[in-house]
Amino acid sequence: MDDLGYTPTTLGVEEARTKTKTVSSQIFDLIGLKQAKTTETGPGISPCEEDPERLFLSRHPWALYGVSAEELKQGFQRLKENLPKHGWKIVEYGPNKSANKNLELTADSDKERYSVNAELRVTGERGKARPSIQIRIVSGCFRAPEGTDLNGVL
Repeated sequence: MDDLGYTPTTLGVEEARTKTKTVSSQIFDLIGLKQAKTTETGPGISPCEEDPERLFLSRHPWALYGVSAEELKQGFQRLKENLPKHGWKIVEYGPNKSANKNLELTADSDKERYSVNAELRVTGERGKARPSIQIRIVSGCFRAPEGTDLNGVL
């Protein structure tokens, strides 16, 4: 696949969801806030624009909340420190462009075609937003096995 710059792994949709969920669990463990609550969304599937009939990617957005802003800050710092020790390269780190200038990091896995984006939200508009760490996991493109109808799962 010249458009992608790599040859996508052939993987079934459910296997891709499982793999993405495993990556999410690893990120949760690196943050180290076992007592935090998490949103319940599962990994979703989207077509890759380079070949939407045969290529797809998996996304898993979720959040940690229900602990103090200070605990979230410590968890975010642990994530930043632990990612490189577990095969992730931090490619972006610092305040984002939001009105609150939330601390944000993006890292790419050295082992798998996955990226993680984490945003620390501890200050909101007039204190209304609940403190959280927003996580977005995105895979690279996978090739669907021959005969898979991606239209039915996207």
